[in-house]
Amino acid sequence: MQRLGLAGLVLLGSMVLATSAASQNENFQFTTVQFPSSTFTLAYGINADGDIVGLYLDTGGNQHGFLLSGGKYTSIDFPGAIATDARGIGPGGDIVGSYTNAPGGPANVHGYLLSQGTFTEIQFPGYLGTIAQRIGPDGAIYGCAHNTNVSGSMHGFVRTAAGNFEDISVPASMHNGATPDGNTIVGLYTDLTKQLGHGYVMRNGHFAAFDAPGSIFTAAWDINPSGTIVGSFADTHGKFHGFLRDAAGNFTSIDFPAAIATRAFGINPNGDVVGNYMDSSGYTHGYLWSIPK
Repeated sequence: MQRLGLAGLVLLGSMVLATSAASQNENFQFTTVQFPSSTFTLAYGINADGDIVGLYLDTGGNQHGFLLSGGKYTSIDFPGAIATDARGIGPGGDIVGSYTNAPGGPANVHGYLLSQGTFTEIQFPGYLGTIAQRIGPDGAIYGCAHNTNVSGSMHGFVRTAAGNFEDISVPASMHNGATPDGNTIVGLYTDLTKQLGHGYVMRNGHFAAFDAPGSIFTAAWDINPSGTIVGSFADTHGKFHGFLRDAAGNFTSIDFPAAIATRAFGINPNGDVVGNYMDSSGYTHGYLWSIPK
């Protein structure tokens, strides 16, 4: 994979919200995703079968990953971990995420692969911490590696199906999703000179940053085979919204009705989107945004 520095970044110009894109999605409806008896739920990823993964907090404040498949919730806990999340799910049901093995910050966060009931740790060589964010149909895993200072030391990586790691030399970057062929990768990075977050698209090794219109912070979290990107942005008032960016660069804002904040994290080949929202009482729930079947 080609290595690029910050000097190679191309910041895309401002873009206009597309009413045509919004009209194409007007038939989509929101469904709340809430792990039973949880106090907080976040939906991170969704595959073509509609299986959803994420994280939740139980009534004792403990964090667990979860799988929602066929209407049934299953808790996911890495053996011996004090906290687990589930971030991505492949077409065959393989799940990736991260776990925390001890108190003390990001150096104790490590990635994992859960395949056919067996956990395998995913750890980028030479770094203290690793997050496994997404898994492709070929078994490639996308995420980031970091040390104790998350932003300054963070680098996006790809772990091939053969187990080989590849990274990009762009500070504070995180690979969050990719097309099935792996040729287009999306993610987020922080401009350390201004402490501002931006989304990015990497096509065949060429890195280009982008921002949602009118945003002060943008993060790209996933992309589907048609090139549609989902993510989150903060507007000039600091309110968070989800977004959908189509292959032509047109943006659609995603806002759960009456929510204080909305974020979008995952999208599948059918265009179904998952994320989380905060209601007017300050409670956080996951959601599915899709066309009713």
